[in-house]
Amino acid sequence: MTIVQFGGAPKTSTTLEIRQARESDFDEVRRITLAAYAGAGHVTEGHPYLAVLGDVEQRASHAEVWIVESDGRSVGTVMLTAPTQRYTEVAREGELEFRMLAVDPSAQGQGVGRAIVEQILDHAHSLDGVNAVVLSSAAYMGPAHALYKSLGFRRVPGRDWSFDGGEKNLWVFHCTL
Repeated sequence: MTIVQFGGAPKTSTTLEIRQARESDFDEVRRITLAAYAGAGHVTEGHPYLAVLGDVEQRASHAEVWIVESDGRSVGTVMLTAPTQRYTEVAREGELEFRMLAVDPSAQGQGVGRAIVEQILDHAHSLDGVNAVVLSSAAYMGPAHALYKSLGFRRVPGRDWSFDGGEKNLWVFHCTL
């Protein structure tokens, strides 16, 4: 468990608990992920990727799923994976990958996403053999790209890709530790 405090003066600061999700958290992880992706228009109703996003049990059996709480309320989630694991898309040897970063729509714009990525970077520093963190992000996710860049990630266009082999609309970002 990691406690992260962020915000301005003590009156406005918030304490987040970031920890590995337990089975009892899976419904909240599912709710947050689906609400964030659908709410932002990243996935439309009926799209097959909704099933992947919603299958927290499957993800948690092959990767590490984190949940973020603020004052006992679930506000965010992310999945961590590494080379050779089932949900890995772009991580290579020595890289930790994160996917499905989601912040509850009611908590967006409050620094939750930044706190999650900062915690991922801190966690990666503690892992033997890990020298970088990577992720994929849809080309149109400008605000997310700005966040990643502000935390030291750099785009690696040579590793961009697509699900269907068409236009490489999933951009890869890399942060050397």
